[in-house]
Amino acid sequence: MATSSENTIAKATQEVTNDEKETNGTEEVAVEPKTGVSFPVKLDDGKQLNCVGLRKKSMFGLDIKVYSYGMYADNEKLKDLLKSKIKKAPEKPTKELYQMVIDSDVEIMVRLVIVYSSLTISMVRKNFGEGLGASTKKLNGGKKNDELANKVMGQASDDIKLTPGSLIEISRLPGFVLETKVMGEVISKVESELLCRAYINMYIGDDPLDKDAKDKFGISLISLF
Repeated sequence: MATSSENTIAKATQEVTNDEKETNGTEEVAVEPKTGVSFPVKLDDGKQLNCVGLRKKSMFGLDIKVYSYGMYADNEKLKDLLKSKIKKAPEKPTKELYQMVIDSDVEIMVRLVIVYSSLTISMVRKNFGEGLGASTKKLNGGKKNDELANKVMGQASDDIKLTPGSLIEISRLPGFVLETKVMGEVISKVESELLCRAYINMYIGDDPLDKDAKDKFGISLISLF
């Protein structure tokens, strides 16, 4: 007989599993509800979608929708990581759960789909420099390392034209390598444990870009037990 804790987890997992999913031809996708942007539930390399979210930025006194994002992971490796340290699934996502993922080098890819029509590479560079810089400082005992943070988008040419639907994919690879692709082209590949942790921390740390997305990522982690 299932316990109340197991029932709670099962219900929450089902909500995430069914959240905004639909079929696009033969491909199952999840839709970010505030923008209508769709993300494949599973990639060709086997990584699975664990949440979708929205990055907003305050500009000119308005909340601008900058990009939608989907977080993909090697869920089998995540499952092994979690089960090696936690024997029983918690009733709800915990700080310890998120921190284990942030500190690991399990492969995670965040796919960004541009929504804001006036976005330029220089704006993306500035945005990432600020966000990653703050996250790096937080994880580095209050010490700034802007040079490290700026390596992610620093080599991206201003000639790259971004339009709604353009893709930026940033992957934490095993060995603590952060790889950035803009529309399929590799822009940077930086080996740094601090940078990798800081990047994932932006999405599932204490001050996430989208709290709802973080919560759904956490519930997807519980479903792996």
